Amino acid sequence: QLQLVESGGGLVQPGGSLRLSCAASGFTLDVHAIGWFRQAPGKEREGVLCISTSGRTSIWADSVKGRFTISRDSAKNMVYMQLNSLKPEDTAVYYCAARPWNCGSLVFDYWGHGTQVTVSS
Repeated sequence: QLQLVESGGGLVQPGGSLRLSCAASGFTLDVHAIGWFRQAPGKEREGVLCISTSGRTSIWADSVKGRFTISRDSAKNMVYMQLNSLKPEDTAVYYCAARPWNCGSLVFDYWGHGTQVTVSS
């Protein structure tokens, strides 16, 4: 069974940090581009960051430039997204998703169920 599972969300104060994890079971992440998406209440889902199989990062959301980064750990079959300098507007459910090879499309084949990030004082 192919599955993605996100973890690492939570409640954090403005200016704080979190590291979200995306774990895969049933397939290897090495041959997939992994994208992080988020959906805030009342808003459409938006793409945040993506990492291709070559390690190239695509930044889809300008608002996270300089604050969020994405990385892989092939040995653990995991992808991470580091969230720094968090703002209340970063509050959303964050999803990871997988598609073959590159970040050239927002159409992804496999999705996790999401992890909630809440930024509030």
